[in-house]
Amino acid sequence: MFHIGLMKARWLLSLLILVAPASLLLAITVGSTHIGVGEALGALVGRHDPLVRQIILDLRLPRALNAFCTGGLLALAGVLMQVLLRNPLADPFVLGISGGAAVAALGAMLLGLGGWMIDASAAGGALAATLLVFGLAHGRGGWTPQRLLLTGVVVAAGAGAAVSLMLALGEDTRLRGMLFWLMGDLSVASFSRAALAALLIIGTLAVAGARDLNVLARGDLAAQSLGVALQPARIALFCATSALTAAAVTTAGGIGFIGLLTPHLVRLMAGSDHRTLVPASILLGGILLTLADVLARVAAAPRQLPVGALTAIIGVPLFLFLLQRDRRVS
Repeated sequence: MFHIGLMKARWLLSLLILVAPASLLLAITVGSTHIGVGEALGALVGRHDPLVRQIILDLRLPRALNAFCTGGLLALAGVLMQVLLRNPLADPFVLGISGGAAVAALGAMLLGLGGWMIDASAAGGALAATLLVFGLAHGRGGWTPQRLLLTGVVVAAGAGAAVSLMLALGEDTRLRGMLFWLMGDLSVASFSRAALAALLIIGTLAVAGARDLNVLARGDLAAQSLGVALQPARIALFCATSALTAAAVTTAGGIGFIGLLTPHLVRLMAGSDHRTLVPASILLGGILLTLADVLARVAAAPRQLPVGALTAIIGVPLFLFLLQRDRRVS
């Protein structure tokens, strides 16, 4: 059984490593102006029409890379959140982190701010929500998964109410932009280096600490018996999840179901070993969001759909199917 699981893990990682660049190549060739694969590859190395190079390098490639990085960030955050709360239904938005980012970002929009000010406000809102949840959830004996989860749900509900009030009070001329941001928007062309840095740094640390994640996922007693310091580990996981979610939200707005669905799909295909689960979830999350963004660009062309709405429309029935499948198996 061990060898079968190892073969599945290697097969899955090999497949994802091949599909990931293919999804990026699809994203830069498909659009209102069709560009062939040969043209796209030539443009990347500077051997083609300047107009084609401009379309790819200035518009499509930055958007595709943002989509891939954001999907990887959300998937990794989902994996770490599920270890932190020991709950397979946990996702990056369950602790109100994205809600805090949304409140701050919409507040900046209402004040007429734009560009990097909105991103900075969203990051500050995510940090404030993190500190609020940590402060409210701390009780006798420190933080527990149940207390963190309940506190996060309450903070998320409060943030949702604040967002509704902001939308009701906002000017009509700004409502469309605010709604697109809330539902996920990858139309900003500039590539987010912060998102890539967060993914590389935290992803590397998560892969290096995969054995500790395996132990933490088994419960407090198993972790303590094997020498894992629970409170520092929880704080590290919570900070990492918050940073990943903040980077994703500032890059693409509110996008749901990637962090919830991706770890389930990987576990279904290759098991729960975090040595496979972490890198495979990062790759699969990036692939899924990249493909969803391509669909958002072409499904109703020339109009663009909010990618977060598409991930929810696709994710809801797929996740319900997985739940029903697990129930039949058990």
